[in-house]
Amino acid sequence: MSRRPTRTEALDARARQELVAAARAVRKRAYAPYSNFHVGAAVLDGQGRIHVGCNVENASFGLTICAERNAMAAAVSAGARRLRAVAVVTATRPPGTPCGACRQVLAEFGDDDLPVLLASAAGPADETSLGALLPRAFRL
Repeated sequence: MSRRPTRTEALDARARQELVAAARAVRKRAYAPYSNFHVGAAVLDGQGRIHVGCNVENASFGLTICAERNAMAAAVSAGARRLRAVAVVTATRPPGTPCGACRQVLAEFGDDDLPVLLASAAGPADETSLGALLPRAFRL
């Protein structure tokens, strides 16, 4: 009996590179005049489509929208309901991780083994999983 590959195994090197490249490209469009912390995110949906988002700050800081949630909104708007992977790009080393709110939103559309690729503006991406970033996520 053969076993089904995990999400991480099913995500090949080319898909990882494309996802990180998409997040790097959209990071350049971030609107971050207050923090100057530009973030790009890309999500790979269950149909193999990549959706991107960048952070959009607001003078009323609570209204700022994170890149990861923007990417998820684009995915959902396109009909996605399941994720295969996520990439997040920041300028920092080590790369930044999604905030708590974004982790919970990702948990709505991905399982604990969802690959999360964390990358800086250049160089290889680090890989973790949603479950490692958000153990025991709230799910109904």
